[in-house]
Amino acid sequence: MKKIIVISGKQYSGKDTLAKLLLEDLPDFKRVGIGDAIKLAYGREYNLSFEEIEKNKHLYREDLIKLGNKGRSIDPDYWLKSIIDMENNVIVPDARVEHEAELFRNSGAFLIRVEASYENRSKRAVITNADDPTETALDEYKNWNAVIDNNSDYAALKMQEKRLLPKIKEFFN
Repeated sequence: MKKIIVISGKQYSGKDTLAKLLLEDLPDFKRVGIGDAIKLAYGREYNLSFEEIEKNKHLYREDLIKLGNKGRSIDPDYWLKSIIDMENNVIVPDARVEHEAELFRNSGAFLIRVEASYENRSKRAVITNADDPTETALDEYKNWNAVIDNNSDYAALKMQEKRLLPKIKEFFN
């Protein structure tokens, strides 16, 4: 059975860091951001590696936008479903709105929310568009399988990730 782990949180809460930690302990998973699904499809179509597209995004941006819009014109959930349909076990580190979280949850995903205060997040980087719906839409969402508090340091996050692993493994068994 295919496994999906979805991570959500505000900017600079530690979503990608948690994803990297999980990938170290779950080598049968692959990181696939929602936007990455478009890049992977584009790469298949034009025989380009994901790394090549990432490195030269400015060269491909217009085509990527067109492909993204084409998929969404077929089905608003086209790219989310393409992730769900991938053969690999995946970690999706960028769920932003309730619709995305629910679609993945209904597909059997394990949902993780990473929480960190504005003060701590602003020490990590400059926060922009803090009131944008992609930052706030999941503030009241309750269907998480786990909530991680990332208001401390890397070592504390790593310890929480280690405690989370048995829960994830149990969920998928």
